[in-house]
Amino acid sequence: MDPSKLVNRFPCPGCGADLEFQPKIGRLQCPYCGREEQIQHGNQAVEEHPYSQALNSLTGQTSLLSSQALEVACSDCGASITFEPPEVAGKCPFCAANIVTQPKSAHPVLTPGGVLPFAMQKQEARTNIQQWLGNRWFAPNSLNKIAQQEELSGVYLPFWTYDCQAISDYRGERGEHYYVTETYTEIEDGKSVTKTRQVQKTRWHPASGRVSRLFDDVLVAATQVVNKKRLDALEPWDLSALCPYQPSYLAGFKAQRYQVKLDEGFEVAKQWMTSVIHQDVCRNIGGDEQRVHHIATTHRNTTFKHILLPIWISAYRFNNQQYQVLVNARTGEVLGDRPYSAWKILSFALLCTAVLAGVLWLLNPQQQNDLPLPVPPSDQPP
Repeated sequence: MDPSKLVNRFPCPGCGADLEFQPKIGRLQCPYCGREEQIQHGNQAVEEHPYSQALNSLTGQTSLLSSQALEVACSDCGASITFEPPEVAGKCPFCAANIVTQPKSAHPVLTPGGVLPFAMQKQEARTNIQQWLGNRWFAPNSLNKIAQQEELSGVYLPFWTYDCQAISDYRGERGEHYYVTETYTEIEDGKSVTKTRQVQKTRWHPASGRVSRLFDDVLVAATQVVNKKRLDALEPWDLSALCPYQPSYLAGFKAQRYQVKLDEGFEVAKQWMTSVIHQDVCRNIGGDEQRVHHIATTHRNTTFKHILLPIWISAYRFNNQQYQVLVNARTGEVLGDRPYSAWKILSFALLCTAVLAGVLWLLNPQQQNDLPLPVPPSDQPP
């Protein structure tokens, strides 16, 4: 069956067309008659879920993102993309490859607990991208035009958040500085002169103890088709504005299913926690320097949320190379890849060389004096 002919999930009560979520007003809106519908949350709240309990009963907590959700897999980058009819798959929003596989019913996923709705319209995001490209030095002249022609997709990316109480026992050493007077000799005016100076030393003492840290909303990306460092740079996300998940938020947008499992995400979160705990241990040891030999951490009362965060993404190809530009659909922050113009770089290098040569010539009076003097015109007739 043609997925575009499936029963629509969010029909307009006024004209029967498909409602779409409009970031500007934060509600569903009909693109034809303009009717608006509020998304109903009831008494729902974005809840934390016990981590250990979820690991033991993941199957019972899975569901479809919506009852009509369809899913396609990109054969180029491997991304699984979920969308709601009448949306169609089209190009992959992550790598710009044409999706040729037929959509199928989406597989159940661990039910999202919260969603951060889009707050930026597509045209606003496109304007931000054009400004970003316009400020890129050495970008090819045709790049902005190509970027305007490429599809800009609104996609919800999957994330995990983790809360826990971390209790850490440690062993190490505390270093305390002290100073001693040292005698040395120097040669001054051909004579040996004896002098003294203060030299810093460190006295080390054994140290051990326990530190406790409450971690809240440690954010871990559950996608593998977007560079992690780039996603980190898109932060901060205003997680306090999370809404309880409703399929209505997907109307007009796509979503990616998580590729990083719940337990894999927690291992990533623990790596980040470890760096914070190490700083806590150093502060607890005190002194002027610290040596940390061993830290044993127990994570207690661990909870998690599965959430969806919004981005506008444009993937384009230039000279057979793939590039990706992301926009935080809450703040408007733009990050991404771009090609470089070899001709512009070469021209700039030649210009810099010419300017440098001119400056050196002006600063070297000898070269100016070596130039031949102009011959004065003769007063005698020919």
